[in-house]
Amino acid sequence: MKVIVMGAGVVGVASAYYLAEAGHEVVLIDRQPGPALETSFANAGEISPGYASPWAAPGIPAKAIRWLFMRHAPLIIDPHIDMAMLRWTLAMLRNCTAARYALNKSRMVRLADFSRDELIALRGRLGLDYDQRSRGTLQLFRTQKQIDASAGDIAVLQDYGVPYDVLDRDGCIAAEPGLAAARDHFLGGLRLPQDETGDCHIFTNRLAAMLPAMGVDIRYDCAIEGLEKDEGRIAGVRTDAGVVRGDAYLVALAAYSPALLRPLGLRLPIYPVKGYSITLPIADEARAPVSTLLDESYKIAITRLGDRIRVGGMAELSGFNNALPARREATLRHSLNDLFPGAADNHAPSHFWSGLRPMTPDATPIVGATPIPNLFLNAGHGTLGWTMACGSGRLVANIIGGEAPPIDPEGLGLSRYSR
Repeated sequence: MKVIVMGAGVVGVASAYYLAEAGHEVVLIDRQPGPALETSFANAGEISPGYASPWAAPGIPAKAIRWLFMRHAPLIIDPHIDMAMLRWTLAMLRNCTAARYALNKSRMVRLADFSRDELIALRGRLGLDYDQRSRGTLQLFRTQKQIDASAGDIAVLQDYGVPYDVLDRDGCIAAEPGLAAARDHFLGGLRLPQDETGDCHIFTNRLAAMLPAMGVDIRYDCAIEGLEKDEGRIAGVRTDAGVVRGDAYLVALAAYSPALLRPLGLRLPIYPVKGYSITLPIADEARAPVSTLLDESYKIAITRLGDRIRVGGMAELSGFNNALPARREATLRHSLNDLFPGAADNHAPSHFWSGLRPMTPDATPIVGATPIPNLFLNAGHGTLGWTMACGSGRLVANIIGGEAPPIDPEGLGLSRYSR
């Protein structure tokens, strides 16, 4: 079968790999001159199945109001609200119940846990190196209220058999010795020892470099203009270099997927939630993180990537824009320097970046078939594209090929939004 994959971020490249591995003829199309140059370029770097949690949770509406007035706010909302933002926000708020939170988290953990195992297997087969570390992740709690609120997440981890450690202040410092200089700034933490870290951009580029040898036809600098439909099926992808035709079509265009499918009458509830990151060289090894730390108060991840520190986070609802306000960089630096003072070279260029995370209202990606028989989706991973890429790529490849899915696909498809 000839499969056209649209999008060369980490999700699209992983999907192309698994499709080619299954014996399909694959064409990979992207408007950029290379892979992973948008949302996959400089994300926070953590691969954290256990922390795969919906943003929509009980108590979030009240928290969101408080966040908006914080000096270093984890949530920013553009005052010029558009209809897409309004629809997405209302749908997200409908998921802020205990029952929906538990259901959505269970779906996310199922896919993310499988994806981590797939990544480990893939890395072993191909000998990939991407500044990876298998040292776990630590969610750091600054208040007792945060510690108390973690009980719900711990219950889900127990249900799925995910190993975890509840740590006091000394336990956190034992896991991340660089925190010793900030011991009065937190109370405890939740550590997941099986989580990993790694540079998503390096991984995607090295995996993409292997695709031509597998027979994949990669077409960079190729802008997708629309899909052609004939007799109820997709007949081709219209690009600025002509029409590309195949037997099956996979949309992995992250936040740009809804615009492509809207003319076909398909509505994807995906909104671009903007995130930011900075990357700095390490100045003092002893003060630097050894893996990933999640600062629960500011919703910021601080990750060790080789000889660099990547600091990423925040959620901004402002549509499709990539502006880089200085105050967002200040928030990232505040979290880093508060918890790991002296770890980074703050005088070096920070490589300040922003990306548009493709978020669904329930935070679960949309993976699988559509009402159009030969059109498939792998989009809407939000902040977890790096965590879920290999798992969702393998899953959608099996679905497209008509093979038994490697995990239960229930609740991961577009059909859940038609109920």
